[in-house]
Amino acid sequence: MRALVVSVDLNDLDYAAHAEEFLMLARGAGAQVCDIIQVRRRRPDPAHYVGKGKLDEIISSVHTHNVDIILFDQPLSPAQQRNIEQAANKRVVDRVALILDIFALRAQSHEGKLQVELAQLQHLSTRLTGRWSHLERQQGGIGTRGPGESQLELDRRMIGRRVKTLRQRLEKLGRQRTTQRRARMRGDVFNVSLVGYTNAGKSTLFNALTRAEAYAADQLFATLDTTSRRIWIHGVGHVVLSDTVGFIRDLPPTLIAAFKATLEETVHADLLLHVVDAASPQRDEQIFEVNKVLDDIGAGEVPRILVYNKIDQTHFSPRIERDDHGIISRVFVSSIERTGLDDLRDAIVEASKVSENNAIHIKNI
Repeated sequence: MRALVVSVDLNDLDYAAHAEEFLMLARGAGAQVCDIIQVRRRRPDPAHYVGKGKLDEIISSVHTHNVDIILFDQPLSPAQQRNIEQAANKRVVDRVALILDIFALRAQSHEGKLQVELAQLQHLSTRLTGRWSHLERQQGGIGTRGPGESQLELDRRMIGRRVKTLRQRLEKLGRQRTTQRRARMRGDVFNVSLVGYTNAGKSTLFNALTRAEAYAADQLFATLDTTSRRIWIHGVGHVVLSDTVGFIRDLPPTLIAAFKATLEETVHADLLLHVVDAASPQRDEQIFEVNKVLDDIGAGEVPRILVYNKIDQTHFSPRIERDDHGIISRVFVSSIERTGLDDLRDAIVEASKVSENNAIHIKNI
């Protein structure tokens, strides 16, 4: 699908990284980016987000490059989206809708598909009035995956019924997940969850530690469904390792809410391995964004270790680093070359001992 990308700089210090990330999202959704229009504004225009001059430039580019869709790298209000579509006579997909679209494309499990559909319908419910009346029917493509175009013709009452049904199904699956988690806890199993920014290499690390074959690819949101494997680590015994969905800046709140049951694996873990792309120039900002989401979902107090992955692309060597109190803070590994994994296993062993001692201390109190 031929796409025009509109990239808006609102005096963001991290604008370049934000813009590059959006291009990765667009291409990950299957877009063929034909043109990029860069916009600098102090604040969004209430009607079209961009000014009249840039809107004319967008319309001109649509005709020049014969694009099928306009992708905005900022969240748009329903009115802004509708106004741009009326002016350009093309479908407009903003950052939130694009992320939801990629999730719909990648979801594999029944629960994952339900979660994505719920998030999409909640996002859609605010954008129904006159949403498609000014556009010709266009089947398929970016922005129409998941519920499908037929859902767009439903009124809010029908969408409300579907949302209620989806929530009930997800609550049931959540109860089943809780039962399974309690069974693991009764078995005295140490639970470790991999978390991190999308494309940090979590699934590759998961495969290296478990010898599993979870899907791993150099793309954003390659993993949506939580995968858990039981492994044996000498010094700990059985460990349940879980690979979770990657985070990204400005993750849609509806998506976080929909994936709440899946993300609870993170909240109830004994240890978080926060996987970082050591080769990324934005790694510090990405660490901040992941920590922010962890706080939002109630996992801020779970013990964690930073795992600097992809050191094969950097000058870092495999090693363990400790903080001023002698506690392991960072482990440097290359999951693709399987270097530093013994250090990481040693770090898990040490963290399990700390967790066990803390549990004994609390019990004695």
